Amino acid sequence: MEADTTIMQQVQISEAVLEKHVYSVWALPREDVRVRVKKLMEGLRSEFGGPQFEPHVTVIGAIRLTEAEARDRFKKACETVKAYSATVEKIDTGTFYYQCVYLLLHPTTEVVEASALCCSHFGYNRSGSYMPHLSLLYGDLTDEEKKKAQEKAYILDEGISSLSFPISHLALCKTDTDDKSCKSWETVEECSLQP
Repeated sequence: MEADTTIMQQVQISEAVLEKHVYSVWALPREDVRVRVKKLMEGLRSEFGGPQFEPHVTVIGAIRLTEAEARDRFKKACETVKAYSATVEKIDTGTFYYQCVYLLLHPTTEVVEASALCCSHFGYNRSGSYMPHLSLLYGDLTDEEKKKAQEKAYILDEGISSLSFPISHLALCKTDTDDKSCKSWETVEECSLQP
């Protein structure tokens, strides 16, 4: 009986190690930019609702991997991606929950290449072209509500549409896209990018 219990425990541990989760790779703005963007996000949430989440630029969207695979690929990506700059083009709105209202970033060569390098290390095949953005609000809003939120964002931070900021950190995050509250989302690992 004791041997059966030990075998069951080993099987459960093995299954946990092999269990796949949804991961994303995020580029993190430096702290002063995060504070500024969080203030804007809070102002939008107070009027339009939506979950709280950390300011980030999605480098790789949802990909299903084991934690060991995700950590290994993330480490390799961090060794090759260099620090880069991002510049806001405008505040824009999207067509689905996770891109409701966002800062659209200029798709400069260095921004697009950082994502392409990460994608190659993760074996991630993007379905379309990369649209670098920093989400401000997640939600299922009507087009009219999105337009109001977009206008409110310009009012809350008039200079946000000309913001430029360095990206010197990447984060590997567990991001269960079925959890629209984002409460289960967690940072698994972070790395500093070389200049």
